[in-house]
Amino acid sequence: MQSFSALLRAVLLVTVTSVSASSLFRIPLTKLAPSGSSLAGLPDADRSRAAFLKSFASGGPTTVPASNLAYVQYTTSVGVGSPPTYYNLVVDTGSSNTFVGTGTTYVQTSTSIFTGEDVNVTYGSGYFSGLEYLDQVTLAPGFVITNQSIGDALSYADFEGVDGIVGVGPTILTEGTLSPSTDELIPTVMNNALSQGLITEEILGVSFAPATSYNDTNGALTYGGIDSSLYTGEITYTPVTATYPAGYYWGINVTDATYGSTTTVIPTSTAGIVDTGTTLILLADNFFESYMRAIPGAKLDESTGLMTVPESSVSEIQPLNFTIGGTVFSLDAAAQLIPIDQNTAWGLSANKQYGLVSYLGTDSGEGLDFIIGQKFMEKYYAVFDTDSNRVGFAYTEHTFTTYTA
Repeated sequence: MQSFSALLRAVLLVTVTSVSASSLFRIPLTKLAPSGSSLAGLPDADRSRAAFLKSFASGGPTTVPASNLAYVQYTTSVGVGSPPTYYNLVVDTGSSNTFVGTGTTYVQTSTSIFTGEDVNVTYGSGYFSGLEYLDQVTLAPGFVITNQSIGDALSYADFEGVDGIVGVGPTILTEGTLSPSTDELIPTVMNNALSQGLITEEILGVSFAPATSYNDTNGALTYGGIDSSLYTGEITYTPVTATYPAGYYWGINVTDATYGSTTTVIPTSTAGIVDTGTTLILLADNFFESYMRAIPGAKLDESTGLMTVPESSVSEIQPLNFTIGGTVFSLDAAAQLIPIDQNTAWGLSANKQYGLVSYLGTDSGEGLDFIIGQKFMEKYYAVFDTDSNRVGFAYTEHTFTTYTA
């Protein structure tokens, strides 16, 4: 059986104007199921990604599918070439190169143009190297980007279950990935969609949702805007932080965070990142310790890197509250816990209660003190606005699976 720990190391490699829903091209999302079912290495993969991250005009919005891979990773189907070959690519706001070939091999057609460049990218877990091409990329029917830079992965590690990555982070993250043109930046699919008139605003709207089954249709990506039908109320925006290294990514400041009404988790404004390529919610180690100590009997399971909570404390879990841009975004007990009926898929002990909040691997004060990953974005709609250099969040009506056994 394929190790799902290896799968997670592969995919955790490791960013306005409201538009009416009627103007969007909507496609339902379909969840993919990988061949393996062990997620034992997920927390370490997320932390490896975190450590790596610290080291370093005429069209309208279009909504496209993104598939959830076994509760932990979202991919989208991207066509490359003419006629297109379709690849399931990880949606990653924490990196900016787009490449294929780690599953389905790159198929060259009449639109494939070799650039003469080698490409090599190392992620928090895994890497790929190969050749760089310009090619036609289809994100949706009628939404076709020409001359998009695409890597052909000829050598790679830890990409089981996916065909590559579509990188939608800041362009600066591509610096140094080409050879011999090491100083050249690679335009992302968002950059080219804007310059080619497919969108009028360089904005990515992300709607994830809690999975109700192993193979669940439950989300949407909107290129070029937002979809007001996917959230409620107003979007709260906060600027991309100037703090290094978080500011090189889709980094923001969290003003503070509390557990319940009395426990301070994040005591003062601090910088971190919003990352669709990280599954969990990761806190600097000292922040995480404050959080875990506030839950009676909670402890770290060394074999998985996840927090466990005794059954007697589950019903007493208080909300975990993050203040972002003056708005409080709370995670209730269910949003902090892995549903027990998912434990087997995660490679966990069947009857234990595990948490979705874990530790980063370093204490605070290093310029990247948290990562807001997919599980936060399954609760709140996210907007990555390059035009205004900001990130937005909005409430949704999403509810999490009951967390009791």
